[in-house]
Amino acid sequence: MPLSEETRIAERKRIAAMVLDLVQTRGTEISFATAQLESGLSRARFELLFADYDDLFDCIAESWLAPHMKVMEEVLSTDLPPVRKMYEFIRRRFVISRDRFHEDPDNFTMICEMGAANFERVRSYVDLADHYMCEIIVEAQADGYFAGMEIDETLSLINQMVTNYTLPDALIYLGDKVNEEKLARIVDTIFIGLSGETGAEARGLNTIRVAS
Repeated sequence: MPLSEETRIAERKRIAAMVLDLVQTRGTEISFATAQLESGLSRARFELLFADYDDLFDCIAESWLAPHMKVMEEVLSTDLPPVRKMYEFIRRRFVISRDRFHEDPDNFTMICEMGAANFERVRSYVDLADHYMCEIIVEAQADGYFAGMEIDETLSLINQMVTNYTLPDALIYLGDKVNEEKLARIVDTIFIGLSGETGAEARGLNTIRVAS
């Protein structure tokens, strides 16, 4: 019997949540065959929902990352000043990951390992976060920040400076060494010092010369 789109979406979400629960209770990645068996569905019906493991993983990733997507879009829609907007854009995602890590470090580590092993499946979420960050950068440039810098260059530099707060895996190694207070100081420093200009009127001056 054909599935309605509403039923298909609901079943996919149910099974994604079930798989995440199984990962937590069993402490291991769940195979396509195991997911089908535990779903209570026939193989034929399960394969109407998911074409293969990649399709199943996409649904799991969407479920796991939904809170992150929600807060990014919420922050982007605000009228906050660029400095505060960038801070909140990073902070709110960091808090979600930090709380999950504190709740169950082993499960959090397993989810991170699954993400690393299937990185090409989550790349679109990374790209979307970068796209949103570029929108904040454009707003900041309109207010006079990041003078003389291209958007892509600014994005790359900022990502390298805040990577411990945007990559969940960092919590596994750094734990409480990363926190909201330090993030606030980092974001403030980015806005004070990141500039492509030199001279007395510049917000930042690169005085370090890289050896050739």
